[in-house]
Amino acid sequence: MKTRSITCFVAILLVGCASVKLKDDNAGLQYQDYAGEPVSSFWMPQLDGWTVVDDKLLMVRTEINKYYLLKLAGFCPDLKFANVIGVTSSAGTVDSFEKVVVGKDKCMISEIRPVDMKRMNADKKALKEKHAAAK
Repeated sequence: MKTRSITCFVAILLVGCASVKLKDDNAGLQYQDYAGEPVSSFWMPQLDGWTVVDDKLLMVRTEINKYYLLKLAGFCPDLKFANVIGVTSSAGTVDSFEKVVVGKDKCMISEIRPVDMKRMNADKKALKEKHAAAK
């Protein structure tokens, strides 16, 4: 019974292990500029995609139009080179005590901020139109 409970917990813990790296074509726009105030947690039924911003910032997509910027505590050496990541969760909820799993590394999440991708995409579109009109 104890082994079965541990197995169920681990299955819940590693939601999103096989995720898809998102294409990062945001024309110089920064995710940080579109991030809201820090939140204590978010619901993640699955990890739909992710983009490495730098060695301490990771943007994840959890559902259509649901994006979060995760600030990692300490150094996460293989993050920039990862083909697969995982994000730990407790019953589908990710909080600032969870970890990003990259290979053998477990990188602590220190801050979670929602990202307004709708506004970012609108600004990206406006920039493209402005550049096209200038030509």
